[in-house]
Amino acid sequence: MSEYLIIWIPFLGTALGAAMVFFMRKEMNSRLEKLLLGFASGVMIAASVWSLLIPAIEMAEEQGNATWLPASVGFLLGMGFLLLLDSLVPHIHIDSEKPEGVKASLKKTTMLVFAVTLHNLPEGMAVGVTVAAAMLSEDSGIAMAGALALAIGISIQNFPEGAIISMPLRSAGASRGKAFLYGVLSGIVEPIGAFITIMLASRVVPILPYLLAFAAGAMVYVVVEELIPESQSGEHTNIGTVGVALGFVLMMVLDVALG
Repeated sequence: MSEYLIIWIPFLGTALGAAMVFFMRKEMNSRLEKLLLGFASGVMIAASVWSLLIPAIEMAEEQGNATWLPASVGFLLGMGFLLLLDSLVPHIHIDSEKPEGVKASLKKTTMLVFAVTLHNLPEGMAVGVTVAAAMLSEDSGIAMAGALALAIGISIQNFPEGAIISMPLRSAGASRGKAFLYGVLSGIVEPIGAFITIMLASRVVPILPYLLAFAAGAMVYVVVEELIPESQSGEHTNIGTVGVALGFVLMMVLDVALG
């Protein structure tokens, strides 16, 4: 499979999830939503470890660098980058009425899309940097099959994310077409982010370990800051925990089996 087709796989998951607005009439069941939020968390945690941090450490060793340095620095920079975006970009979460980021006169639907877009940016970067690593070095510890496994795992967890953004918009009064469009737009940042990351990484090979760890830090920020708190709020929190376990194991199996 072409590497440039791989970067579109996560976006496809988001679009298919958003399309559920055409088939589901009612709001998403709260238990199902908790399960899916937990599942997305588990996938992202496992992907951060197996697909990003471990390869970053292995690549640093092959380059003759301190194995811990790129992983540590890149991870903290990724966390800091998402923290900065979270503080600046105006957005609002589905179960909240209080906007975050810089104050702006935007519609709630627009800020909901921005919130999901913040989730999707590090995922696109993660796929892009793994594809770049596979393209540039056969000895990097990352095969194209590993990049494919990461893209499939993220696509699977993007499916519920697409539904989680489009269904509440429909319940809030948006038409099915508009709710679907907003859901799709929230995911377009993934192939864009992946492509930009590939272009950057291909020109500065020594920073690849840092970019891998950067993507891991950005993904973990999203999990800790938003996904897990949302899955553990209110009732049915144990279902969210089960979702984390299922998502983690699935992503781990995908990475080990295909990578």
